[in-house]
Amino acid sequence: MAASVVWRRLVARFALSLPRSAVPIPPAGGRNVHTCIDPSAGLSNDQKEFQKVAFGFALNEMAPHMTEWDQKEIFPVETMRKAAQLGFGGIYVRPDVGGSGLSRVDTSIIFEALSTGCASTTAYMSIHNMCAWMIDKFGDEELRHNHCPALCSMESFASYCLTEPGSGSDAASLITTARKKGDYYILNGSKAFISGAGDADLYVLMCRTGDRGPKGISCLLVEKGAAGLSFGKKEKKVGWNSQPTRAVIFEDCAVPISNLIGREGDGFSIAMNGLNGGRINIASCSLGAAYASIVLARDHLKVRKQFGEPLANSQYLQFKLAEMATGLVAARLMVRNAAAALQEERQDAVALCAMAKLFATDECFTICNRALQMHGGYGYLKDYAVQQFVRDIRVHQILEGWEAQMILKLQASALRQEHETYTRMEINPA
Repeated sequence: MAASVVWRRLVARFALSLPRSAVPIPPAGGRNVHTCIDPSAGLSNDQKEFQKVAFGFALNEMAPHMTEWDQKEIFPVETMRKAAQLGFGGIYVRPDVGGSGLSRVDTSIIFEALSTGCASTTAYMSIHNMCAWMIDKFGDEELRHNHCPALCSMESFASYCLTEPGSGSDAASLITTARKKGDYYILNGSKAFISGAGDADLYVLMCRTGDRGPKGISCLLVEKGAAGLSFGKKEKKVGWNSQPTRAVIFEDCAVPISNLIGREGDGFSIAMNGLNGGRINIASCSLGAAYASIVLARDHLKVRKQFGEPLANSQYLQFKLAEMATGLVAARLMVRNAAAALQEERQDAVALCAMAKLFATDECFTICNRALQMHGGYGYLKDYAVQQFVRDIRVHQILEGWEAQMILKLQASALRQEHETYTRMEINPA
């Protein structure tokens, strides 16, 4: 079934209403600063339709609860399952196992819109989507049909297990082992900072089945309840409080050999393929937070008066708001360009994903932080949503490859391209 047909059916299920919310997201159009940051600019009609659905869901189902989820550390399972009814549980998973079959650009558009309602919850949904895609893309037909339908409906939730206490950016040095014993792999080791851990039903695990280095890594699907699987304490975090984070511990944990995703030794490649999309997803979540923060700052400047006039009359603040708008649009263009490159499997896709993640997460955090500053003392109060956007997206600059790792990846790509360019010039002199 064509993706556009799937989406038209999903859109028909959801009647949009627009109650007041903690995060006011105005409709596109209107002669104000909003027009220059309109997230629907350049989109197809189909893309505008599901973007509208995502914005509506963020406004109605997420934003009114964002503060409560944060302060009480609630994992909003039922809300996410409502989102899954709209196709947001397996956005780029194939339709034959319940996915929406949309593109990477479509996915970015949706995550940006959802993040205006709660960046923390949307970020977890992006990880869940990545896990579902990895099973769909690299798993055999039995794994796909056994697990993807429940993941796409979010009856089951997934977590991604790569990082370890001793290996973060250096993922190829992971030491969690999987040794064959009859029809099972016996797992020993631990994973750190795992989103959804303890609450999730499935764990997409990178473990060592062979020698040192990336070629000794394989990917296994571990089901909650497996003997020898346990979890650490729930971490206390600055942000991302609507999703639990725990260590995942394996002590002689037996996993069927049939739960191998791909082939032995494919794990590192599978992990990196997942992270390319994950970087686009997390950058898209930053876009949504930045967009909402600009809207909140703009509205605050209009009503807050100092020295007898609205702050919006201050030329300094006008210039700052213009800089924020420019940064947001630049970041959005980079993210959507990288998403298109990834969808098209272009040779520059990996570098473009790293560029987009590096630039967008840094720029969007700066935008949210400036928006908080424009609120003055009010921005530091938890009654105001802008401070939560600042706290929730700070971690986006760390996970999925932190800043220094992205720069190293990019300089290697740039130097290689320079070498290839000069080689061609020497072979074919003008």
